[in-house]
Amino acid sequence: MHRHARTPETPLMSPLPPLQQLVAPGKWPLVGERMPLVPQGPWTVSMTGLIDRPACWTMEALQQFPVERRRVDLHCVTRWSRLGVEFGGVSLRTLLQWAGRQPFARYVSFVAASPRQHSTSLSCEVVDTCDPLIVWEVDGQPLPVEHGGPVRVITPGRYLYKSLKWLTRIELLSDDRLGYWESEAGYHNEADPWKEQRYLASQLSVRDVRELLASRDFSGRDLRGMEASHLDLSGLRAEGATLRDARFEGTNLCQADFRGANLSNAQLQRAQLRGAQFLPDATGRCADLEGADFRGADLRGAEFRGASLFGATFGPLDDGDVSPWAITDATTVFDDVSWGTLEATPRQREGLCLASRPISR
Repeated sequence: MHRHARTPETPLMSPLPPLQQLVAPGKWPLVGERMPLVPQGPWTVSMTGLIDRPACWTMEALQQFPVERRRVDLHCVTRWSRLGVEFGGVSLRTLLQWAGRQPFARYVSFVAASPRQHSTSLSCEVVDTCDPLIVWEVDGQPLPVEHGGPVRVITPGRYLYKSLKWLTRIELLSDDRLGYWESEAGYHNEADPWKEQRYLASQLSVRDVRELLASRDFSGRDLRGMEASHLDLSGLRAEGATLRDARFEGTNLCQADFRGANLSNAQLQRAQLRGAQFLPDATGRCADLEGADFRGADLRGAEFRGASLFGATFGPLDDGDVSPWAITDATTVFDDVSWGTLEATPRQREGLCLASRPISR
């Protein structure tokens, strides 16, 4: 068994990519898809497309290939990392060598046995560099269903959405076929955590941005990566808005309505968020704050009931981080659901308790 080496362009001075934080020992947060479709018969993994020998392997047949065991660092796009996880499986390159990759094959598509058959893809260059594994074991045990069992992809050196759960089909293509997260949710197709390739920005004209800022109504809009730092947007209406990677540093967002909004990885450092609502919308969709950065923000009177806070930051990431803690008090509302999503990052949860007791739950 060996620990997978980082790609050549990867920095060596830190085990963590920019703005990632370690989860608590033994924790593996559940994000994305939750459960697969149950097959009618035995689980199979097929390989088709631009190869010489199409195949359809049962799990028993797949496990006849030489087994590799590696320690791989997992980095979720929502800013949590888990280092040195031991996986067992077969190298994708071994399967491709057996199948005979044809010269015009430039991309590999992976399809899941999930209700919407979600997928992702990698270029053959990334396959050759990162050497993905097709795995059925983790830490010496069968891969749990909730984490992609019985078989999933693990792509070292890429955000975790490039490591597809519940793998059922591999297809070799001449042209790329974007996966669900990349085509529907704006996730970056390269997904290199060392370059912070998380999301793509929405395509808005300068005039559109100015009009939206003047209206203070973002409701239902796709505004990924929007720049709105150091502005007065008090009373902003942003119910159901997509604001991944948006920048609100130092912005006045008092009484803002973020019900059901997606603010994953949003930059909210030192923002004024008194009385802001991060609640479910009328359809029951909860606010997504995974990976959001609230360091130094004023959260007095803010409500987080039902919100997902996996990887969210409220204070220093580590001992060398001198960022201030978010300001909270008894009027800051977390419920058991939102509070529970911080279990994986106990430094943040414990720091919130210490920074300003009590917090309503």
